[in-house]
Amino acid sequence: MRPWRDHLPPERTWSAEDLTAAGTLVRAWTRLWNDRPGALLWLEPGHDRWWTAGEFESATRRVAGRLRTAGLTAGDRVVWSTGSSVASLVAHVGALRAGLVVVPANTTYSERELAHIVTDVRPTAAIVDRDDQAEWIRRAAAGPLVIVGSEVDLPDGDPGAIDGVGPDDPALICFTSGTTGAPKGAVLRHRNLLAATEAVVAAWRWSPEDRLVHCLPVFHAHGLGVGVYGTLLAGASAVLLPGFDPTAVVQAAADHRATLFFGVPTMYHRLAGTGLAPRLSHLRLCVSGSAPLSRELHHQVSTAIGSAVLERYGMTETLMNASNPYDGERRAGTVGFPLPGVDIRFATDGEILLRGPNVFDGYWERPEANDEVFVAADDGGRDWFRTGDLGEDADGYLVIRGRSKELIISGGFNVYPGEVEDVVATHPGVAEVAVTGTPSEEWGEVVTAWIVPDGPPPSVEELAEFSASTLASYKRPRLVRVVDALPRNALGKVVRGELGT
Repeated sequence: MRPWRDHLPPERTWSAEDLTAAGTLVRAWTRLWNDRPGALLWLEPGHDRWWTAGEFESATRRVAGRLRTAGLTAGDRVVWSTGSSVASLVAHVGALRAGLVVVPANTTYSERELAHIVTDVRPTAAIVDRDDQAEWIRRAAAGPLVIVGSEVDLPDGDPGAIDGVGPDDPALICFTSGTTGAPKGAVLRHRNLLAATEAVVAAWRWSPEDRLVHCLPVFHAHGLGVGVYGTLLAGASAVLLPGFDPTAVVQAAADHRATLFFGVPTMYHRLAGTGLAPRLSHLRLCVSGSAPLSRELHHQVSTAIGSAVLERYGMTETLMNASNPYDGERRAGTVGFPLPGVDIRFATDGEILLRGPNVFDGYWERPEANDEVFVAADDGGRDWFRTGDLGEDADGYLVIRGRSKELIISGGFNVYPGEVEDVVATHPGVAEVAVTGTPSEEWGEVVTAWIVPDGPPPSVEELAEFSASTLASYKRPRLVRVVDALPRNALGKVVRGELGT
């Protein structure tokens, strides 16, 4: 596979250690804000002015003081479930500056899904936009906790010494589905965040002159770890949209002279379908991630835009791993080659193994799971992380062939089949169920329920209504297939891979 140094311009000499030379993102950010306080940073549609770097620094310092005054101390966990807004980012960065560990949560999570997170990480505080989610978190908490909205409306106070977190301190606990059981919290340390962000900023030639059209959810690793963190580290700026709308994206790109757009395949499918993709032709870079982009859609969108969409490969436990090159061939059907600092190799069965400063150290209070996903290196170096993805080296480029983990990626979000099966199985019209992903040009995959009925089988609409209070919308089945029996192996375990064959 091509070496990661191929991502760098010829004149740049760099070692893997340079990725973490700044210590933490917080230190790097504050230095930039203090050096260029008047630089434009964030703009929200409907607001008549840009936030500057100096204003953002002051606001995040103020939030850090409020959280400290409320009794939170370094290492405390804070659940953060908010929409995309500058206030939300102020709250997030303020929490990091106060030394707190932020636990992002999807804003569409049900009470059951949030209760699992709260019970697991035992937070001291929660920053949430929805009143119902605030109440659910309060009910699930083992004791009293501080609950506020994005504005963090708490008494001001002296933050004292902030920005004191070290590279090894935990920064985020991001929940992800593994091979078995309920979602687990991946503990990402400040050095992991810094290394991953430095890598993409360098590889994609991100600079202070760049402006991103940001429409990804900020609670997701793509929107947060790439879009937000990258903008801040590059000293760039971004138009922060509340969500994805094709017309709003192309309008923002034109009105504010944007240079960058990051999306998931579903977004590119809609841009192509509406005929609006050519209006992004003035951008210097369009990136796709979070799910595979089909060769057909890659060709269609790249032709419309007038430049090849850059696909990359990341995951919650590692943030960013590989990318097609900024300079050179961006090969459809591949995710490029390792980003700076990342090593990739393949197990005997083709599973992709990773190591590098971006890779997390383990799951929150899950020693057994950690034993399963890390493999000792035979060269005495850092352990290898088992991604669960199957791939191969195709003439220097990484091709992902499938997943050994039975994970579904729909619209850029991870869906664990067992979690959906547990809910669907309680429907009175279902005797047995297995859940898989069905390829979709728009969504990447759609959640598909294979049902052995007990009487009249439920329709997709019935299942959507039935699971509305227990599953986020992207986890609900979009296809229902009725079968006489589920395929099983000699031990009676359902063989999902045989469904649909």
